[in-house]
Amino acid sequence: MKAKRKTWMANLLIFLSVIGPGIITGSVDNDAGGITTYSVAGAAYGYKLLWSLIPCFIVLLVVQEMNARMGIVTGKGLADLIRENFGVKVTFFIFIGLIIADIGNTATEFAGVAGSMQVLGISKYISVPLAAIAVWILVVKGTYKVTEKIFLVFSVFLLSYIASAFLAKPDWNEIGNAVIHPTIGTDFNYISMVIGMVGTTIAPWMQFYMQSAVIEKGLEIKNFKYEFWDVVVGSIITVVVAFFIIVACGATLHKSGIKIEEAKDAAVALKPLAGAFASQIFAFGLFIASIFSATILPLATAFYICEAFGFEAGIDKKLKEAPEFFTLFTAIVIIGIAIILIPGIPLIQITLGSQVINGILLPVVLICMMLMVNNTEIMGKYINSKIKNVIGWTTIVVLIILTIILTFEPIITK
Repeated sequence: MKAKRKTWMANLLIFLSVIGPGIITGSVDNDAGGITTYSVAGAAYGYKLLWSLIPCFIVLLVVQEMNARMGIVTGKGLADLIRENFGVKVTFFIFIGLIIADIGNTATEFAGVAGSMQVLGISKYISVPLAAIAVWILVVKGTYKVTEKIFLVFSVFLLSYIASAFLAKPDWNEIGNAVIHPTIGTDFNYISMVIGMVGTTIAPWMQFYMQSAVIEKGLEIKNFKYEFWDVVVGSIITVVVAFFIIVACGATLHKSGIKIEEAKDAAVALKPLAGAFASQIFAFGLFIASIFSATILPLATAFYICEAFGFEAGIDKKLKEAPEFFTLFTAIVIIGIAIILIPGIPLIQITLGSQVINGILLPVVLICMMLMVNNTEIMGKYINSKIKNVIGWTTIVVLIILTIILTFEPIITK
């Protein structure tokens, strides 16, 4: 009995030392864009779309597991592997698109910071520069261990949406029925919303960051079973946060017939319906998610560019040791905040444009991943099993179809 207890404790301690990449990557998926999608879904359809979180969970888990395994087995970042196996032209195409999209996405995240702070009465001309300075200091002056711990704390803070949902006093019987007996709509708007729910779960830059984080943490193949559970926990956190955002908005905004366009609108609208505290918690969650993603996005971009071109990269590096890495990170942050602070900037068009680029690049990145994870010269005996291949390729085919619809929907509906 004592031996079993010791084994259990030993495994728990190892797991706690390994966790980080999976939880952080999963949590950062709930960025300003994701929170907006879930808020709009709850406001427009109540609890009817809660069932779609199940495929969201599967998609995230399958892809992130492959990322973690490739990083641990090869010791190389995804960008490095793509360049080695598919050549400079494919790598260049992916990177040009990713850089443009990531700058647009970073601007969107700082817009989330601005919106959340405006709910609390703070001007964007104060909140955005201060947030950018905090982000820069955290990455440039911090170490990987310190930064990872702060990111994990951010992940926990995202669970504040649970409080918002309970303050909204939802009908739990209605929620249970919506999950167990889903009402699946067939109209165009409903299908588009489902596509948006699944599409916001996975983005190209996430795959690059996940693999880079596994490598920088120094994980080995003996750690993989623990890292797998790190990925599982991260995916669960993502879905739990999404679930309670939908519940909070479904119980209040949908019941009152209030329509919204972004997460900030949801925070403002919650005040008269669920109280000032619920509104403030919702705004706080948006702030944490936005500043979290505003850190990870430019960080991921700097990682994969430096990996591909052989530059030194890593939070643990000093400024003199990795000047290209920190210069890229700084430049993306500065451009992102500059876009937000320009009066009259068409932020919605920038967000949509970034989404289209991500949509075009996502299938390319995922296909490259599947081909490499099944290559014995790269993965040795750690290639995908038949079951994983069926799940992986099915996921990719579905994502490609959804991505095509999501990408060309704005053109079709004009």
